[in-house]
Formats: sequence, C-alpha cells, structure tokens
Amino acid sequence: MNEQAAAEHLQVIRTLMERSAVYRRALAPIMIFAGLVGTTAAGFGGVVQSATGFVLMWFGVAAVTLIGALLLTRQQALKDAEPFWSPPTRRVAQAMLPALVAGLVIGICVLVVFAKPGPADPPTGSTELDNLIWLPAAWAVLYGCALHAAGFFTPRGLRWLGWLNVLGGVAIFLGIAIADQVECPAWWSHALMGLYFGVPHLAYGVYLHLTKQGKNVA
Repeated sequence: MNEQAAAEHLQVIRTLMERSAVYRRALAPIMIFAGLVGTTAAGFGGVVQSATGFVLMWFGVAAVTLIGALLLTRQQALKDAEPFWSPPTRRVAQAMLPALVAGLVIGICVLVVFAKPGPADPPTGSTELDNLIWLPAAWAVLYGCALHAAGFFTPRGLRWLGWLNVLGGVAIFLGIAIADQVECPAWWSHALMGLYFGVPHLAYGVYLHLTKQGKNVA
C-alpha cells in the first residue's frame, strides 16, 4: 500500500468515526421504511403460494426497499451538502456486497430449479412453498452477515441486528435438521420474512428515532 492509498484509507476511517452520529440519524428513516415495507409485504404474502412467486415477490420487496433507502440517503446527503457516493459510503457498500450477492444468486437458483419441467401439481393440500422454509433462513443468515459487516463502519447496533438475523436463520436450519419432517404451511415462509426483514428493522428504526437527541450509543 503506497502512501497516498494509506492516507486515503486513514481519512475514510476518521470520517466514519467522526460521522457516527450522522449515520445514526440517517439510519432511522431507512430502518423504519424497510421495516414497514417488509412487515406489510409479509402480511399480504399469504396470497403467494408458489416458490417462483415467493422469490419474485421478495425480490421486488428488496428492490423497493433498496430504492427507498437510496433516495433517503440521497436526501440526507443533499440536506447536509455532502456527496452521495462518498468514500465512506463506498466502504459500507463494499462490505455488504458479497453476502447480498450470495443471497441474490440463491434466489435465482431457486427460480431456475422450479422453472424446470416437473410434476404438474404438488400433493393435495400442499404447495411448492411447503418445502422451502430453508430459503428465508438462508437469506436471513446472509443478510445478517451483510449487516454485521456494515456495522463496523456504522453504529454498533447494526451489528447486533445482524447477529439477530444470523441466529434466527441458524435456528431454522437446526430445526430442520432435528425435525422428522420439514414440510410447513406456505404462510410460514412469508411470516419468517416479516420476522427477519420487517419487525427488527422497524423496532431498530423507532429506537434510533426516539434516541437520536440523546447520547450516541448503539
């Protein structure tokens, strides 16, 4: 690493530390927005019974959440007269990217598998989602890893949120491993998505909003 790169690296770290309060304030509306979108989608998700529909629906929810988060971030940057795509922002995005890409690829693989010719209909009384309870758990673990990575550049509460997702996803995998059967009602998958990607975001966002004037913790 040359001197210029080292100096830039140190400057980014210093900026991230100095702006902890700013990022904490900016996270509040983003988390509330993500929580509302995720919780609402889970509430209406029961109408989607197919695996492909499930993946496409939650890909759409993720896209809406991402666009909303970017717009809120841009609004905050304009308000503070700062560049939107700053070096600290790039560091956070780069830290989250590997786990998020892995989650995207897993979802695409599920789409490909269920797009192949197979049995015309699932057994009576069941749906494609009955055996797909592992997918929300896998997404939760990967998303938790992304949040944990971002938490090293932002308020530490984000790392705790990441751990919550990781442990929640691991708990489902443990349940699958020790259960006699893994077939669950289709609505469970949507409920888990709301539990992983809706409620915690909403709670954390409200917490940040209510404490933004207090001591800069979490």
